[in-house]
Amino acid sequence: MENSSDTFKTNVAHALADVELQKALQNVKRGFVVKREAAKAKLPEFDKLRDEARAVKDHTLSHLDLYLEAYERKVTESGGVVHFAETAADARAIVLELCRELGAKLVTKGKSMISEEIGLNAHLEASGIEVVETDLGEYIVQIRGETPSHIIAPVIHLNKEDIAQDFRRVHKQFATARKLNQVQDLVAEARAVLREKFLKADIGITGANLLIAETGSSVIVTNEGNGDLTSTLPRAHIVVASIEKVVPTLEDADTILRLLARSGTGQEITTYTTFVTGPRRDSDPDGPVAYHVVLLDNGRSEMLGGVFADMLRCIRCGACLNHCPVYGAIGGHAYGSVYPGPMGAVMTPALVGIDHARDLPHASSFCGRCEQVCPMEIPLPDLMRAWRERDFTRGNPPRRERLLLKAWAFAAKRPRLYHALANRLVPLLAWLARGSGSIGRLPFGKAWTRTRDFPAPEGKTFHTLYAEKERSQRR
Repeated sequence: MENSSDTFKTNVAHALADVELQKALQNVKRGFVVKREAAKAKLPEFDKLRDEARAVKDHTLSHLDLYLEAYERKVTESGGVVHFAETAADARAIVLELCRELGAKLVTKGKSMISEEIGLNAHLEASGIEVVETDLGEYIVQIRGETPSHIIAPVIHLNKEDIAQDFRRVHKQFATARKLNQVQDLVAEARAVLREKFLKADIGITGANLLIAETGSSVIVTNEGNGDLTSTLPRAHIVVASIEKVVPTLEDADTILRLLARSGTGQEITTYTTFVTGPRRDSDPDGPVAYHVVLLDNGRSEMLGGVFADMLRCIRCGACLNHCPVYGAIGGHAYGSVYPGPMGAVMTPALVGIDHARDLPHASSFCGRCEQVCPMEIPLPDLMRAWRERDFTRGNPPRRERLLLKAWAFAAKRPRLYHALANRLVPLLAWLARGSGSIGRLPFGKAWTRTRDFPAPEGKTFHTLYAEKERSQRR
């Protein structure tokens, strides 16, 4: 990942100026936000479930080694094989070796953010293996040469006209005059293309929303059924998941599943919730003959017991993205990372280092909505603040910014000085507004006012008004 300050600011500027993107981002509020609120209102025990789910994840993370061992044992008993990958490179190498052993030429994939995290598709394609994403959104961004802009809605940044244009460019086998102006037309064409891939695939690769130590099962949730076809039709199924996805029991998985769809898409439950336990048994009519699970660490074990351990409770529902005013203004691609939004602002620095992602924790208004809607009660603003503090201590902010912060801190620790400065500064700001109520160009704050107006003070500070009120009451 490359995420220098200049790159991030350039991405943001382009996103804010992109009229079609701004139009597409309106769908986030109209869809996910409203639907989540309605789903939550229909479940009186929603907040109780949040507490229970948090307790489940905290307990599991405190004993993660034991539950990973239990999970591996159950997978082995069912006829599967578990592979542990310390780094992204290790995970890529394991999957590639499995593909070579099985002589795979075509791989179908279910939606998997972990495979995005490790750059799996490009690695397999560089070795001559065809990789086809089967989730409709993921398939669209694949043929566009893009990455997902949202962790549950990969093409939230696009309109159907964009997708129709891409289908006409790529799907040359269909009649040029065909109609693609309706969503159902696009879905039908994608289904026709992908059906052939499902039937010919040598290996299916999926992620996992949950891993269950009690049974050795992996769980995926989809709304299209592509995960089922990916995991059952090929002769081998490979699950790629991160170590924190494990939970102790089926009951624990049920608790989290009741929160997952409601928080992300506003559904009571996704259309397909699939539990997979090992390869095909003798009595099974279908299914893969080989079953492998690749468990990725990639820095997560270093987060355990530390400041950012709470982030490992994340179930990738996307609620924090849906409610974030920053994400809603710039979309996912501006972040320059696999994980955008508030959860990405915490997770990405943990994966790639704060030096490569220093802007992400700063891309927040700290309104607190992300923590408020998070089903796992992750204190995202606190964690972003912790990254900001680390960034500051490493000397990453520009010298001018550091000097200004130090000057403000110096004044803030001295009330008399602070009030004296405020009493002089506030009238000046009011004068700069020229009676308009906002300041379009703020001295020493051009970066702020380049894309927003600075609200102008009314002319007196709160302390001044309070002191005047006290004096008037004493008379």
